Amino acid sequence: MSWLVVITVPSIAALLILLVVALENYRHFPRLATADAVGPQHASEPRAPSVSVLIPARNEADAIGATVRLLLAQCYPGRIEVIVLDDQSTDATAAIALRAGRGDPRLHVLAGAPLPHGWVGKPWACHQLAQAAHNDLLLFTDADVAWHPSALMATVAAQQAMRAGLLSVWPTQRMESWSERLVVPLMSFALLAYLPVQWVHGLPHKQAAAANGQCLLFAREAYAACGGHAAVRDRVLEDVLLAQRIKGAGQCLRLADGAGLVQARMYTDWQHVRDGYAKNILAGHLNSIPFLLLSTLFHLALFVLPWLWLFVGFGLESGPGWPILPLTAGLLGIALRTSTALTARQPLRDALLMPVSVLLMTRIALQAIWWRVSRGGPVWKGRTLPAR
Repeated sequence: MSWLVVITVPSIAALLILLVVALENYRHFPRLATADAVGPQHASEPRAPSVSVLIPARNEADAIGATVRLLLAQCYPGRIEVIVLDDQSTDATAAIALRAGRGDPRLHVLAGAPLPHGWVGKPWACHQLAQAAHNDLLLFTDADVAWHPSALMATVAAQQAMRAGLLSVWPTQRMESWSERLVVPLMSFALLAYLPVQWVHGLPHKQAAAANGQCLLFAREAYAACGGHAAVRDRVLEDVLLAQRIKGAGQCLRLADGAGLVQARMYTDWQHVRDGYAKNILAGHLNSIPFLLLSTLFHLALFVLPWLWLFVGFGLESGPGWPILPLTAGLLGIALRTSTALTARQPLRDALLMPVSVLLMTRIALQAIWWRVSRGGPVWKGRTLPAR
């Protein structure tokens, strides 16, 4: 079993590096201020920036009503408008949004135009929303994001304090089913374990960029400078690419944690979790199947193989390094997952099941590869998205 030693020793080194990154992010990742900290200070300003809250919505009948009500109930001293774009929904999204507004003049529900050739659905919807917006700040948010009454105030306060051309807030994820709890946290894990937030904020290189499309707050001039959603019209990971373009345009990119003020429940069951992550995973690996396969093997070696070696070794000729090496690697993997869960306000006990999470992500990677081979790209909400 010498080959296990050859794999596990570098894995331990990699896990130690990732753990250092995750702990640094725990210390330095900005968090939205609480209502008590933000409210009096921001409300006393003579003029709060006006905000256009822009919501692309395709078949969001289950979520859109609550989201509209929460946004219209924000304790924000400036002028706001809430614009919902019904993106060719086949359900009652538009009617429910209007009913939730109860005649509030700040709410506008638009009918989306048909998807043009060369566009992906979400960038096209966001492009239409931007064209309809009137205010100083453009806040793109998803229909399933829940806003605490002071969340908009806290988000704008952070953007103003950081002087950000783009502030991307990472919502606190609400998870109920086991598939959500095992897979959804890996989105924040990928950010917190692999990319120091100090690099994002301090380095001008556009590859040191990240963003979460669930909450993107642009200064209007920064949105225009980076080309807006028209510049990423054919991309699935439009949020990350917009962040890169913000840096490329010389604008300030900042990230912040939602800290419970901004929350989201992305998916409700395994099928939606699988398809939602399979939609993005290839794009996140440069649209390269070999790169995705290599990444999958890397994570299996880091988080699954040590535990297999540890438990199989009890009944076999264990060889050198057992049980110290596999136990060390396994515990480091759990510690790494725990540290990112702590930063993102996720259940810490779920870190014990990190090997299961990685196996589920392997299944998701295979789903994405199958879509690419059989259909040419991922499938989402009735649309086949382009391979790019």
